[in-house]
Parts: sequence; C-alpha cells; structure tokens
Amino acid sequence: MAGKKKTRPVLSGLVVLGLVATSGYLTVELRKQEEAAGVPEIANVGVLDGSDRADGAAKAGGKGRDKGAGSWSRLENPARSVLRGSDGQVRAVFTDGARTATLAGPARTFAEPSSTSSKVSTTDWVRLMPEPWKKGADKQKWFKDWFAQYEASKEDDLLAIAFQYVAGAKQKKDQQGTVYAGDANFGPLNTSGAEGGDLRLEQSDFYDYLGVPYPFRDGVTGQPETMRARSVDCSGYMRMVFGYRARYPLMSSDNSGDGLPRTANGMARSDQGADILPLTGVSAKDRPTGIDQLQPGDLVFFKLDTRTAQRLDHVGMVLGYDTEGHLLFVSSREEVNGPTIGDVGGVSRLDGNGYYAKTLRSAKRL
Repeated sequence: MAGKKKTRPVLSGLVVLGLVATSGYLTVELRKQEEAAGVPEIANVGVLDGSDRADGAAKAGGKGRDKGAGSWSRLENPARSVLRGSDGQVRAVFTDGARTATLAGPARTFAEPSSTSSKVSTTDWVRLMPEPWKKGADKQKWFKDWFAQYEASKEDDLLAIAFQYVAGAKQKKDQQGTVYAGDANFGPLNTSGAEGGDLRLEQSDFYDYLGVPYPFRDGVTGQPETMRARSVDCSGYMRMVFGYRARYPLMSSDNSGDGLPRTANGMARSDQGADILPLTGVSAKDRPTGIDQLQPGDLVFFKLDTRTAQRLDHVGMVLGYDTEGHLLFVSSREEVNGPTIGDVGGVSRLDGNGYYAKTLRSAKRL
C-alpha cells in the first residue's frame, strides 16, 4: 500500500462503546491514564459483552420494542425478506442466499479515538443463521427457533466481535486459557529489506493469533507460527470474526473444502453468500457506481496493489454510517498494525473519493 508505514498507535484513553437508548445516549467516562506508557483497556458497555440483558428501551423509560407477529414483505436488488412490526418499523432483514441477518436492537456507538474522530452509531445487530435464507424460510422450524433465541438477545454479534480486536481491546480467554480476543497485530515486521517491500508480512491467519493448531474439515491442520502470535491479516481477521467466533465454515485455503476461503481474492470470487456488489473487474473503471445496497456485516473487497495483478488484495466488513453520514468499514491493515476504522493510511469511508472508496470493487453478504 502507498504511503509511509506506521506502527500501531497506543490509546491514551478508553475507546467509548456507548449504548444509545430511545431517550438518548448512555455513555461511560474515560478512565484516567495510569501511566504515560500504559495500555488502557476497552470497556464493553453492557450489551457489547452480553452482561446487560435488559431491553434498552425499557431502561430508558420508553415503550419496549414491538413484540407482535409483524408482517413480512419481499424486496429486490438484492432479493430479501423484511419483517416489520405493527408500527411499521423494520425489525429484521434476511437476504436470499445469505446466512447473515440484520436485527433491530438497542443502538451502540463504536469509536476508535486513537486513529479517527469518526464514530458509528447503529441499531443494527448482525447475526449468523444456521442456514442460508430463502423465500418462505420464516415458516420453517429452524428459523422460528433461531429467531426466538436471538430477536432480543444482547450477546455479542458480528459487529461487537469485530471491535474486540482494535487497538487497546482487552484480552479474553477461554476455559483452556487460550486468548481468543484482544488487541491484534496485522503481522510481523518484514525484515527482508527488499526495496518496495511491505512494512509487515501478510499470511497471518486466525490460528496464528490464537497460537494453537486448528483442524479444518478437509483434514488439513493449520499450524500457528510463533512470530505471528496475536496477528491477523485482512482476510485472517474476517475468518476470525465470521469463522472461529461465529462458526461460519472455513476452508484451509482458497481451493480446498467448502466455506470461507483463505484470501480476500478467494472470498470475493467464491460462491458463498449473496453478491451485493457483483465483481466485474479489478480496474478503476470497475468501481461500483452505487453502494446504497450495503449494510452492516457485508464483506467489502478492494484492489489496492498493482503487484497482485488480477487478484483483489484487501477485505473488510461494513460497520455502518458514522455521525457525519459516511459509510465506514473495519479491516486489519499494516499501516496501523491491526484491525481499525481509522484514518491512518486512508480514511475508512466507502463513499466519496478517498483511497478505499476509489479502490472498492465488490461486496458480499455471507
């Protein structure tokens, strides 16, 4: 990627993750800095770590969310089913061929003040269904059971999971003591000294971050490299969020097994999910003309590096609209050494004519 490479900045305060109720914002105070060189934690606020099971609207003193049977309708481009409450408000959106579903819930604010002044406030909660959606699935038992479990759930969704790897995010460990979340790097420094070489090495997958072998369904076992500990490149980050954490099937490579491929190029060209912005080519003239169809949780694919020929070389996930109306995405980048919605190396906006907006080539809803 063009531009001077920078190492990952250290936060000077907490990233604020606010819960917005219907009557206004619920915020947390910034923790005072203990030491100049200290690394602060990121505190989840209730709904972001599943500890607050109360309904946001009820806590605000307002009416609870409409729990009626609701009404279903069909929309096109992309083909999808929309569930509305008796008040006419959208409660959920399900896209044909995709397992990711968007459910309405209490609003949250995602911010990364070390790298950007942008903040994304959203009422969208993006979750993974056990089967791809198709017209009429609302009448099937698997969906009814799933929707009953997650309609009002405050457990971590894909957006909350993604933000558990940005700068300063506190570590989380499973029962075996494996760190499965926390501030992630992009990859180790490139010490080859080659002119024009990248600052940091790619090819750090989710199992490198975990530091434990991972058996794929095709019989291949991913072996972590010590030098890549706590690291995920752009596609490794998406595989961590969607695959290891949300349990979307994972391929061991771009060519073996079924599920989410290893690389950004493999993901973009696979038959998984629904193509929201179909890939037509990798040149500047192939940039999508409109992004209105995108929604939080969608994978977005970019052509950044001429050295990769016809391959797409970067992937991120749509997070939502910031408070200024710009559509932001989160991805793992070498400029800041890890996952970010920041402005270092290019503003994280999909609209306009910034670095990433101009290099966007396609989008997929898994």
